[in-house]
Amino acid sequence: MVVRFQILGPVRSWRDGAEVKLGPPKQRALFALLLAQSGQPVPLHAILDALWGQEPPETAVNVVHRHIGGLRRLLEPGLPTGSASRRLVRDAGGYRLEVEPAELDLLQFRALRVQARNLAQRGDRVRATGLLVDALGLWRGPTASGIAPEVRAHPVFAAVDNEHLVAVKEAAGYAPAAGDALTERVLITLRQAAAHHPLDEVLQARLIDLLAATGHQAEALEVYQGVRLRIADELGLDPGPELREAQYRVLDGTAVDRAAPAEAVPAPARPVVNPANPANPADTADAGDAAPPAGDAADDVPGGAAQLRPAQLPRDLAAFSGRRSELELSGTLLPVPAEPAQAVVISGMAGVGKTTLAVHWAHQVADRFPDGQLYLDLRGFHLTGAAMGTAEALRALLDAFGIPVGRIPAGLEAQAALYRSLLAGRRVLVVLDNARDSEQVRPLLPSAPGCLAVVTSRHQLQGLVTAEGARSLTLDLLGEDDAEELLALRLGAERVAREPLATAEIVALCGRLPLALAIVSARAALNPGFPLSAIADELRESHGSLDAFTGEPPLGDARSVFSWSYQALSPEAARLFRLLAVHPGPDCSVAAAASLAARRTGQTRALLAELVRAQLLFENAPGRFSSHGLLRAYATELTGEHDDPGEAAAAGVRLLDHYLHSAHTAVAALAPHRERLALRRPAAHTVPERFTDQRAAADWLDAERSVLLAAIEQDGRHGDGSHSWRLAVVLELYLDRNGRWQEQRTAQTTATTAAQRQGDVLGQAHAHRALGFALGRLDRWEGAREHLLRALQLFGEVGEPCGQARVHRYWAFLSNRHGRHDDALRHYGLAGDLYRAAGQLNGEASVHNEVGWTHMLLGEYDKAVEECRRSLAIHQETGDLNGEAAAWDSLGCAYHQLRGYEQALDCFRRALRMYREIRDGYLEADTLVHIADTHIAAGAVNGAAGALRQALAILEGIGHPDARGVREKLHGTGLNPVVPRVRV
Repeated sequence: MVVRFQILGPVRSWRDGAEVKLGPPKQRALFALLLAQSGQPVPLHAILDALWGQEPPETAVNVVHRHIGGLRRLLEPGLPTGSASRRLVRDAGGYRLEVEPAELDLLQFRALRVQARNLAQRGDRVRATGLLVDALGLWRGPTASGIAPEVRAHPVFAAVDNEHLVAVKEAAGYAPAAGDALTERVLITLRQAAAHHPLDEVLQARLIDLLAATGHQAEALEVYQGVRLRIADELGLDPGPELREAQYRVLDGTAVDRAAPAEAVPAPARPVVNPANPANPADTADAGDAAPPAGDAADDVPGGAAQLRPAQLPRDLAAFSGRRSELELSGTLLPVPAEPAQAVVISGMAGVGKTTLAVHWAHQVADRFPDGQLYLDLRGFHLTGAAMGTAEALRALLDAFGIPVGRIPAGLEAQAALYRSLLAGRRVLVVLDNARDSEQVRPLLPSAPGCLAVVTSRHQLQGLVTAEGARSLTLDLLGEDDAEELLALRLGAERVAREPLATAEIVALCGRLPLALAIVSARAALNPGFPLSAIADELRESHGSLDAFTGEPPLGDARSVFSWSYQALSPEAARLFRLLAVHPGPDCSVAAAASLAARRTGQTRALLAELVRAQLLFENAPGRFSSHGLLRAYATELTGEHDDPGEAAAAGVRLLDHYLHSAHTAVAALAPHRERLALRRPAAHTVPERFTDQRAAADWLDAERSVLLAAIEQDGRHGDGSHSWRLAVVLELYLDRNGRWQEQRTAQTTATTAAQRQGDVLGQAHAHRALGFALGRLDRWEGAREHLLRALQLFGEVGEPCGQARVHRYWAFLSNRHGRHDDALRHYGLAGDLYRAAGQLNGEASVHNEVGWTHMLLGEYDKAVEECRRSLAIHQETGDLNGEAAAWDSLGCAYHQLRGYEQALDCFRRALRMYREIRDGYLEADTLVHIADTHIAAGAVNGAAGALRQALAILEGIGHPDARGVREKLHGTGLNPVVPRVRV
């Protein structure tokens, strides 16, 4: 009987060529564990740990014994009952699986690796490579794939996976001497492994070396750049020595030639120390470079070039405007002769004027650098995508000093050393424009005291700031005055002054971006007869697109300029940039972006960081990201060109679900006993926020308020409207409590239209109710009445008694506000009946409290105390802290009217403590005002002032309109005893 087992991939078994079914999942996983450790005893406790983790069930041992029996029957089907197994034996308190090397692919793999290593040690790397290729060909996927992921995560399987990785690296090391066919097979496996292990720097270095050795130098450098960016994004680190040396070998052309015999391959070149000065690293050269004879280039070049003074700065812009604070700051960064060389990084989004500022500043300070001014466009973001390499850049800098080509050493490190030697003892300004990353710039920085490097980049170049001590200067958009000054310089002050309104509109529609202003002003300059109002009309008509910002490419066209940053992104970051065009604005959190992109939060954070470094996003506050309007327009265009409409639509649903469900959770945290709208489950891969407490929920609502309102508007006007009305209903309480009544009116108007368009009766009912109350807050009584009537009717149609009850409570509130207290009591009575019929105790308790308040307005204080105590008892029974706090506050007001000031203060303090516990800032301030009024009535003005100051701070913090009345009272203009106010 011939048997064969496989674990290098899916776990499988064959007997006489026929596959054997391995039984249930736990039995298959146990078999994999034994195969991975074949020939070794596996203790029972190790089996339990692998199969069930730290908490195995009580029956786990019996289950293992049962599966062992099942495996024995599979392995030895003719074994008599009760006989000892030859294959699966008890050993050392566990089990040992015995297999022959020819039966198990893992053992075959290991045997081939040993043979390959022995051949390589004897110098036969061709046959060694062939054996490793055969060994790697045994793999069909990750070790034991197909078993439960939690079991496959066991270290035993991870160790076997690592053997594959080591074998790939060994094959890559032997392959250059193995010939075309074997090398190509190794390269295929090496590429696959590198894709699965993108952060393994040794593996990536092997891939770079082998690509270069097979003539794929360009791809090798692309791999290096991709790995370097990924390491920076995900780990915040620079490449390690293996990667850097692999890059240098590609740039130097010293990558191993595959045609050379393995034993003849030289070791990587290392610097050779000058015997005359072994401690001086500047006196080094690559071992592969021919050392110049004494008195030749190495000695004569620096001095021989001393008479040449480069002056390479581009022409300064005549219409330069603004940037006064940046220029003042730059002046403090100039080095003095005795100080170490300085480096300044000017970063910012495309078109913000980095190069213009750098060149302008360089001209201003050129006289401080008498030994020359160098300028290099590093082409980090260029239409062709071909960034300037370090070797090309160093050659250009050496050429600037007139170094003869024959005297420039071939090695990169030797060229860098010569460059540093040339600058020694000199004061030189080096402008390195349009850099892609820190690694491109680092070898070009001057080290001589008194020198200055000015670097511009769309990336922030954190590596230079961290490792080289560079100073960072991030350019923002122009201020409005500076933007208008730019137009005046380009178009003439008189023309701009004639049309101030059109000028201001042009500045606004250009988003104060210098590139956009330059393109528009060029169009106006070429058409001097056009009024600026006509230019503004064109911009307004094309708002939301880049059509008005198209000029002569590449530098005069916004799309071209933006594309250079976009093309440098990783595919995932580019996808996120496009999808962010769906976001309603004005800014986006990490969790929202994760929902939008359907990616994990950690992965999304890294992608957002990449977009920030590329200056395609701005992190305005920690964890909150925004983009310029023109970049959003560019992203919108790209989405239409590159993304399937269905994918963009699905991303929009995930984003709206994120905001809807997060807001729902936040409001529920603030008012857990208030009746809430039922929501469907969020779309797959949506990441709603979760809040640890009420403060976190309130902070989230405050931070996202503008975004949530924009989402209501966007979905209501351009979507199907289903999220619009639901989100508006969810936010109703938050907006009302914070005095955002105009925003409430706008949101609920949009929601009403959206629900009507959908034909959603329940949505229309909610929206009409909220809109009616908002209009009542704004003293639009007739409009409020119409919407509340409509809401009552619609809630009745869909059979929502609690919805009807809240409409009656709103109507009663507004009736009290207009002095119609009897009408208010009637509506409260109807609301109470509806709540009782629905079994809603908290709603019924709230009605008792509001009836008590109405009795206070009627001067019936004893009745008020009675109703408020009823409310208090029910809220205490149901555990509704919000309702209990409201009842204590109302009770305090009733006792105040009865001149029981101590009782009133005791009630207010209880309410205050609860409002602080549930983080309801507005009602906390409301209660503080009541405390102040009671102190005033009792003659304790000092206590009143403290309470009013606290209340004012809260109300001003949330921008509530009640702050004005509190401020007047605090200033002594309205120190009146408490007068019952209408409340809900």
